[in-house]
Amino acid sequence: MSSLFSPRTRYSTWRKLWLNLAIAEKKLGLTAITDEAIEQLRAHVTITDEDIEAASAQEKIVRHDVMSHVHVYGIAAPAAAGIIHLGATSCFVTDNADLIFLRDACDLLLTKLVNVIDRLSLFALEYKDMPVLGWTHFQPAQLTTVGKRATLWIQELLWDLRNIQRARDDLGLRGVKGTTGTQASFLALFDGDHDKVEELDQLVVELLGFKYAYPVTGQTYSRKIDIDVLGPLASLGATAHKMATDLRLLANLKEIEEPFESTQIGSSAMAYKRNPMRCERVCSLARHLTGLYQDTVQTASVQWFERTLDDSAIRRVSIPSAFLTADIILSTLLNITSGLVVYPKVIERRINSELPFMATENIIMAMVQKGESRQECHEKIRVLSHQAARVVKEEGGDNDLIERVKRDEYFTPIWDELDKLLDPSTFVGRAPQQTEKFVKVTVADALATFKERLTSEKVELTV
Repeated sequence: MSSLFSPRTRYSTWRKLWLNLAIAEKKLGLTAITDEAIEQLRAHVTITDEDIEAASAQEKIVRHDVMSHVHVYGIAAPAAAGIIHLGATSCFVTDNADLIFLRDACDLLLTKLVNVIDRLSLFALEYKDMPVLGWTHFQPAQLTTVGKRATLWIQELLWDLRNIQRARDDLGLRGVKGTTGTQASFLALFDGDHDKVEELDQLVVELLGFKYAYPVTGQTYSRKIDIDVLGPLASLGATAHKMATDLRLLANLKEIEEPFESTQIGSSAMAYKRNPMRCERVCSLARHLTGLYQDTVQTASVQWFERTLDDSAIRRVSIPSAFLTADIILSTLLNITSGLVVYPKVIERRINSELPFMATENIIMAMVQKGESRQECHEKIRVLSHQAARVVKEEGGDNDLIERVKRDEYFTPIWDELDKLLDPSTFVGRAPQQTEKFVKVTVADALATFKERLTSEKVELTV
């Protein structure tokens, strides 16, 4: 991702655009563009460090980045010096390059996102049957399973996969539109031949590996496109933050932890600490990522007529930053999900501390089946439950409700059934079945579709 948004890639992509524009113009009959010019442009399409420095020095003189690079490219390819950027405006290279970067950056994110989903799906299957205490309002709730909880994270990641893929596939190219989007300069080049101008636009699009160009633009492509792309990235940030926060809370409960190396130091003062620093990093970066979305909304809303330049500086910061941030979030999540540590005994102990209260309805139903009164049994359980709760809250003891039930002869008819009534696996509903079906059907279908796209629709920049 750093390479994609590097100066070398940016300026080399400008050169690829100029090369393909010249190829298309020559093909459509512009005799001023020679074979020698094309070959020299092709030979120097990847910019060198020396040319980057030369363009930087030229920009200090002319205060225009695009024209500085036109000048330096012309020195490297002298036979093409007079036809580089022919008919184009600066946004031909800057905006079309940005759209290429948006597309390719999405591809990089999608690949990492698929791997995170895959790792987390393996975790979900491994722990699909392990009961764990559920939490609502961060208060003890009905049991679920460790694997089922993971599917909630996976489902949101699948939606992020869908949204980023959709935004990526919707991207078009600005194409060749001229200074204010009217294609007037190209119409002049081709002596008023409208068909050739349209053919030029389509040919450049095809040469650059896109399916279409936006049918109308101003000088720039609409900045709403940036909203369409960074919106799904912000949504990914929300998913990552929620997942990492859950894992931080689980680390506090000592039920699940992120990977922790044997030589890792958690605190400079408290040697025993095992801080969830990777998840904390994800949360920190995710807040930054979700905030960057506002840059695109604010920028799109204040564009004047065919364009204004107050979009340029902020886009050069916010768009690369959004993708770089999303990229490292996914890299960190990949590391976390590849080494999650589960502590079954801690999970079991916490279940045992809460399960007696949850089992009271089962106990009542079992007593009724033995011929006892539902109301009388309810009152007995209510009294014993309050006594057990007092031991937990006021004395700091363990939940002894079941021991009280075993000592109360009223419950003699079901003493032999208590272990069965308290089996945690009977409290998880269809969580194991839901998890298995979700991973083997929903996730598998999504990943298969993605793999199919990689093999059949992979787009590469054509030179």
